[in-house]
Amino acid sequence: MDDLEAKVQELLDRQAILDCLHRINRGIDRDDLDLVASCYHPDALDDHGFYVGSGPGMAEWAMAGHTESPSSQHHITNHLVELDGDEAHAETYFLAVNRQASGAVTVACGRYLDRFERRNGEWRVAARVCIIETVIDAKVADMMEAVDRSFAPYTRDRSDLSYQRPLTVNRRSAADEHRPATEKH
Repeated sequence: MDDLEAKVQELLDRQAILDCLHRINRGIDRDDLDLVASCYHPDALDDHGFYVGSGPGMAEWAMAGHTESPSSQHHITNHLVELDGDEAHAETYFLAVNRQASGAVTVACGRYLDRFERRNGEWRVAARVCIIETVIDAKVADMMEAVDRSFAPYTRDRSDLSYQRPLTVNRRSAADEHRPATEKH
């Protein structure tokens, strides 16, 4: 493999690993157990503090813990990965925001330490340790009810708009309702 091919392969590997991390978070936020499970090798282990066990088992545990949470968002920030053939080690910072039905909001900040392995040409998590460094508890802003009424709805399942293909816009804004017919788009 020449130098250019090696560099392109490295970029492809890095992107595949980052895509896998994003799919895990999307799966957790949408309660999509199959999506999360597809990001772990069958023999993968995950240490999430209160849960230590298989990757798919972590997804079940996390989703069971979200039953009182109408929404969650897991954000990935800083991400470093060291590639070594068919193995890679990643350190990825995260923010996890969970809103409870009671109005309480918890923000957890930490890092995922992952060992990825490429098996049969696919990068998946082989081992994960979740480290939480900061937890913030707050009350959701009073405007949350207005936000829930004004923006497109979200769901914690595959009926969420993020799964819609092709994405279409079906809602009308309140401004459109009051605009003269000659100005409407």
